Amino acid sequence: QVQLVESGGGLVQAGGSLRLSCAASGRTFVGYAMGWFRQAPGKEREFVVGISWSGGNTYYADSVKGRFTISRDNAKDTAFLQMNSLKPEDTAVYSCAARPLTYSNRWVDYAYWGQGTQVTVSS
Repeated sequence: QVQLVESGGGLVQAGGSLRLSCAASGRTFVGYAMGWFRQAPGKEREFVVGISWSGGNTYYADSVKGRFTISRDNAKDTAFLQMNSLKPEDTAVYSCAARPLTYSNRWVDYAYWGQGTQVTVSS
């Protein structure tokens, strides 16, 4: 079992930045790829970005490419999502997820999820 806890959400004006964290506990963090997903009210869960277990490979949704950056610190069992140039359409609950070895852009492929953190971007 891997337990995930997100933090860092909040309210920010358009153009601002936030940094989300996803702290893992339980089984070793190193062997797990991480993904960030988001879900806005009335919309389906959306893939944001994924990172391989080593951190060497990443994959971004087109909607966030160039604005968001994912990273991980395996020594601290934590993944990060740096979000810059935020837009009102980025408003959603952001959740991190884990799966063995390789990332996926499909939420159904992830076995472990955090509780989510709210990000609200005002115009």
